[in-house]
Amino acid sequence: MPLIQVSVIKNVFSAEQKTQMISRLTDAMVSIEGENMRGVTWVKIDEIESGDWGIGGQALTTEAVQALAAGKTPVAAG
Repeated sequence: MPLIQVSVIKNVFSAEQKTQMISRLTDAMVSIEGENMRGVTWVKIDEIESGDWGIGGQALTTEAVQALAAGKTPVAAG
């Protein structure tokens, strides 16, 4: 029984977007393992607090991720 774990920064994705993640990731696994596994394919979304996740030595914030999604250069935190 597969478990897909997704970690995202809190308050970046809407409830609808998280629902889409669950649906599409399940579909992707089922395309590999077969339809009979749909009912036992788990998707877990963990939301990490803004600033509690770092990349390149810099804290990643909700605002920085939203700027990236909008095609802008994020301002470094801290």
